[in-house]
Amino acid sequence: MENSSQQWSRKKFITTLSGAGAMLMLSPLLSWTIQEIDPRVAKIVAKTIGIDTHNHIDVPLNPAELPGPKVDLIGEMKKSGLSAISMTFAVDYQKLENSGDAYNRFISGLDAMDKKLETNGMKRSVNLSDIQTFHKKQIPTVIQSVEGGHFLEGKLERLNIAYERGLRQLGLLHDHDASVPLGDVYTNPPQFGGLTSFGSDIIKKCNELGILIDLAHANNETIDAALKITKKPVLISHTGLDTQLGNNEFMAKMMKPRLISKEQAKIVADSGGVIGVWTHLADSPLEYAQNIRALVDVIGVDHVCIGTDTKLTPAYHSPNESRPKPSGNQGNQKENSNKKKGERVGERTNLAWKDQKEGFYFTVIDALLKTGFSEDEIGKIGGGNFLRVFDAATKG
Repeated sequence: MENSSQQWSRKKFITTLSGAGAMLMLSPLLSWTIQEIDPRVAKIVAKTIGIDTHNHIDVPLNPAELPGPKVDLIGEMKKSGLSAISMTFAVDYQKLENSGDAYNRFISGLDAMDKKLETNGMKRSVNLSDIQTFHKKQIPTVIQSVEGGHFLEGKLERLNIAYERGLRQLGLLHDHDASVPLGDVYTNPPQFGGLTSFGSDIIKKCNELGILIDLAHANNETIDAALKITKKPVLISHTGLDTQLGNNEFMAKMMKPRLISKEQAKIVADSGGVIGVWTHLADSPLEYAQNIRALVDVIGVDHVCIGTDTKLTPAYHSPNESRPKPSGNQGNQKENSNKKKGERVGERTNLAWKDQKEGFYFTVIDALLKTGFSEDEIGKIGGGNFLRVFDAATKG
């Protein structure tokens, strides 16, 4: 479904990926629960590169609070079965009042994540080769992401700094408009006619540097304009088909503006892009797999990935400020007798559903198999499709 203008080859990519990434022996990462896992599920987890393309790792954004509490990121990743996550954060949860606030929070966030990775013995991956190497060594890794280009504050040169700090996935927009707007957010009244001129400049610069553009939170006009500008395939990391509303009327109403139509999904796929399905609006792993199936039936298995919009590690709340819960991270509202104090079912990746017993990727693969997906299709959805666009985008 790719445009002829896309300068990359799926066939060549898959050949490269299978040669470097396949593991026929079960990984030690699975040992925590190997006796409880279906051997077929365990085999698929071991041989595929499972990636959550949108996972929040909360960190302090105030320098006085750095480095923040210790978190067992590597432990949670091993439990999940995921090989990598797009590790993201946002700077606009608290109101941005002063010039420089967004940039300072961004730098503090990266500093905090540096420390989290150091204490967990982990490193960022900045290209496909890195991810393949870490997977071959059976070491979890992260792709540095940020949700919203607020930190730029009209200064395009800051993308160079972000790139040098390891940023390889940029969510163009988030809940609130940046001080120098980049485009129309899908939950806000349209103001800019879609992509702004600065937003366009950012996309061109990301193409040049080698940063993957994530168009989650963008309205249709912004997406359409961005696809005309970009020379590289794009990602919409976390959404769902707007026909899959679940059983909770309150959640359905709140989440509807954040979902994608069949028509818009086809536009993204036809450009070579990939769309992530989040865990929200699915009350069980099987419902989640069915939501994935619904999108695959519309745009094809080569254009769908996983983007949970959950947290592998506990939420962090600044002791100095009240921090409102992000609207896109509400999750399911059901109680779970196994959940930890202060956590909601649906908030944490390894507790995405009520009474979830196994790690996230194990659970999802089991559900995908029960929904009729083949091992090859699961490899594409689980990470292969994302890796294709990530590789194309980060070559710069």
